[in-house]
Amino acid sequence: MGVIYSTNISPDPKAGIGMYSEKDFAEAVRKGIRRDGKHLYPAMPYPDYRGITDDDIHTLYVYFMKGVKPVPEKAPETSLSFPFNQRWGMWFWNIAFTDDKPFAPQNQASTVLNRGKYLVETLGHCGSCHTPRGIGMQEKALNDSDSKYLSGGELNNWPVPPLRGMPAWSVKDITEYLSTGRNDFASVGGEMTGVVEHSMQHMSDEDLNAIAIYLKSLPADTPESNRRPDAVAATRQTSDFLTKGHNLSEGQMLYMNNCEACHWTDGNGAKGIFPRLNGGDIVLADNPGGLINIILKGAETPSTINAPSVMGMPGFASRLNNEQVAALASFVRSGWANNASAVSDKDVAKVRESLDPAK
Repeated sequence: MGVIYSTNISPDPKAGIGMYSEKDFAEAVRKGIRRDGKHLYPAMPYPDYRGITDDDIHTLYVYFMKGVKPVPEKAPETSLSFPFNQRWGMWFWNIAFTDDKPFAPQNQASTVLNRGKYLVETLGHCGSCHTPRGIGMQEKALNDSDSKYLSGGELNNWPVPPLRGMPAWSVKDITEYLSTGRNDFASVGGEMTGVVEHSMQHMSDEDLNAIAIYLKSLPADTPESNRRPDAVAATRQTSDFLTKGHNLSEGQMLYMNNCEACHWTDGNGAKGIFPRLNGGDIVLADNPGGLINIILKGAETPSTINAPSVMGMPGFASRLNNEQVAALASFVRSGWANNASAVSDKDVAKVRESLDPAK
């Protein structure tokens, strides 16, 4: 389609939004309509922002106009190919895929749960990544009236996990993950790293707790299909086999030489430090792109207020070839209690090329 550049939203009167009235600001945030009447593209998640309250719109407007330093630098012009460069066409897209209804709290729910619901559906716009997209690139659901909402998706060849119910995670696990980027189950990766670093870590404990309570209230998504029913026995079997070290496959040998020191023979890692591979969402995803990406590129947790230390994993792109990465990823996806499909060297080559198209 081309390239969409984000807008200068500092209060500079020429390069930014300094000339916007509060009504202009509300129209842009909620409806994707600029001050000049032209349409924004939904890369700006106005379909989710439509439910933002008047009070919060006012607070945001005051912040942008009074709390942000004006920057007199014009953003680059968005450059899309025809017909996507015809902004008027967004009028039809909005008719088809957006909803003018205000935020609707659950009548029987607590104040705390409804606060979490509001934050997730509107200001947090969690559905932008965690809800699957349709043929028009629209979110298939904008709120929890539809079971597709927060049921997972895919972003930049990364699997995006469902947030519905999160049966294995407690409220404490969720709040810890959102505020620090890590917990006993996982560490952030991909786009979620920036979400925690630049947004979630700065939220109040009360709001993070409300989000967690709301997510736990949603009916759980489909049962885990890539886990063995005999999880404990299967984990012990793989752990014992790796410990003995006899007749290891290529994938198992690569794991012992490159991964075991941090993720251990049982694949459970170190709680709050190194994420578990045994049952990890990114490991079990139908699309192995995220796991391959991390093996090739490595990963690093953000430094947050509640967890300032940065935990890093090195990338192995220069150390392992495509066949070796495929063997390693295939073992990780099938070892212990995991039961996900194998990875091919073609899968790895595709991800490697996306990281460095020149190679």
